[in-house]
Amino acid sequence: MKRNEIIIELKKYFAIRDLVCPDVMQRFGESAWQFFSTIYLHTLLIVRRDVLQSAMICNNYTKAGGSLKQRGLRCNLCQLVKEKTEAGKVYLSAHTTGEAGDFDVAGMTAVQARHKIIDNIAMLPYPIRLEEGVTWLHLDVYDSGNNQPYTLFTT
Repeated sequence: MKRNEIIIELKKYFAIRDLVCPDVMQRFGESAWQFFSTIYLHTLLIVRRDVLQSAMICNNYTKAGGSLKQRGLRCNLCQLVKEKTEAGKVYLSAHTTGEAGDFDVAGMTAVQARHKIIDNIAMLPYPIRLEEGVTWLHLDVYDSGNNQPYTLFTT
């Protein structure tokens, strides 16, 4: 699929505000799709539409509330990123490079979602990483270089 086709399909499941922090949304609006790698967008589409086949919640902030704001693309103003920078720590999370998201999956625990993805790994077009030991589904497309279709990691 071409990038524009992937984005059109993804828009059936996610608004851009669902995938970016509030500062990116305010500054770039709909053009914020540009900050995600095509590999990540394609993988996210396959995971949502074909593998999990269930609603996935990343960010849920609105003017009226919602507490999830930094689970998709994180910019330099996001508290998680600022804290690392102010402490002089290098922070190269896939969240800052448009290649990751943290999700709650409707009707599934994070463990169930990870298992379903692993059980259907042949459907994915690129290698992925899944974070273990967390109560959310972290999905990213950083290539661990181990020639495996998926990598489980902990932070």
